[in-house]
Amino acid sequence: MEGVVGGRGGTDVRGEREDVGVGRRGGRRESRCHGSERPADRTTSIVPNLNRSEDHGRVSRYGQYCPITRSLEVLGDRWTLLVIRDLLVGATRFNELARGLPGMSRGLLSKRLDQLQRHGLVVHTDGAYTPTPACEDLRPVVFGLAEWGARWAFGEPRPDELDPMVLMWWIRAGIDPAPFDGRRAVLHVEMPDARRRRFWFVVEPQDVSLCLTDPGHDVDVTLRSSLGVLYQIWEGRIDLSSAARSGLVDLDGSRDAVGRVRRALQLSPVVPYVKAAARAAAR
Repeated sequence: MEGVVGGRGGTDVRGEREDVGVGRRGGRRESRCHGSERPADRTTSIVPNLNRSEDHGRVSRYGQYCPITRSLEVLGDRWTLLVIRDLLVGATRFNELARGLPGMSRGLLSKRLDQLQRHGLVVHTDGAYTPTPACEDLRPVVFGLAEWGARWAFGEPRPDELDPMVLMWWIRAGIDPAPFDGRRAVLHVEMPDARRRRFWFVVEPQDVSLCLTDPGHDVDVTLRSSLGVLYQIWEGRIDLSSAARSGLVDLDGSRDAVGRVRRALQLSPVVPYVKAAARAAAR
């Protein structure tokens, strides 16, 4: 069926395989549905080696004997902390990371992952990138930035921050299949102001696929919203129930199906910090 992954092919710069589909004329094209990839083998352990004296490639050096400057030499390059953020929230495959960071070239992503491996923050096993204990120890740092940013640097989204594909990829990772009690469910998202207006989530008991064309299944719930509003719901600036009551969001489906979708949508991990900042600002 056109619009659903039909074959395998296309090797990326990391040697992994990209899904491709076969259209009606037999030509190859980008996959229209993206699901999760096989989990990493987490049995490999390494000893983090953050104090290597040898220099692999260009590393920013500050010439100060201080643990803060040493940390910045490892973490201060552009995109590095966002790669770590995505690893900490569950991305394990190169293609998963690339889809969540479309503004980052695949070559630069490859370079950053190599740097993280050399510094002992990531181990690469069977095609999967697994955070090491040294990387896990950055969790309070990364989400500390979320807490600070929510209070001092956050606000209305800028137009250049509103990428519909990134948002859909994030939402896909946050959908919990459990509320659907083992049956398939389809959520259709319509955003009339986005450059790509329609997406489908196909929720199976063990997987959630994001489809860019109609997968051909009956739709359980259709969610209609502007892209900016949906981003702010995901980040916790706007409450979904309040948005639905005010007409900013339309949830079209049976009461049972809509209730299950509400329970299945697990929002961004930064939501508690955004809501706490809003409460503090209101006092």
